[in-house]
Amino acid sequence: MTKAKSKIEIKNKRASFEYEFIESFTAGIVLSGTEIKSIRAGKASLSDSYCYFVNRELFVKNMHIADYWWGSFNKHDPRRDRKLLLSKRELSRLFRATREKGLTIIATRLFIAENGYAKLNISLAKGKREYDKRQTIKEKDLRRDGERM
Repeated sequence: MTKAKSKIEIKNKRASFEYEFIESFTAGIVLSGTEIKSIRAGKASLSDSYCYFVNRELFVKNMHIADYWWGSFNKHDPRRDRKLLLSKRELSRLFRATREKGLTIIATRLFIAENGYAKLNISLAKGKREYDKRQTIKEKDLRRDGERM
């Protein structure tokens, strides 16, 4: 029996404007209670979310998953820190990279995989300067003008 392809895809649109992505990873998320039901309903937000290490384990902070409407006693805290699941090699690479000045880990996309699990795309990123942001806006305008013609 195959699972239906999920249309759930929650993006952090602001991240591509604020940061330059260096490397991307796909991580599993440890969820509790009714969080997966809220994600399947599309009630999640990645704005202002970032990742950090605690004892060589990676957590995502400020990822908002709204309360599930029909949930009763298994409700969850909407803004709790959630553990991310990556291989040991990926974790060590990210841990070393975040020790460099100016690099951070940003959550970019939340989606439901084909097997039904929630996955989070994270990116090792470097903050853009003001002139980089102006260049991004200029390229976006040129691309839009080219599509009109």
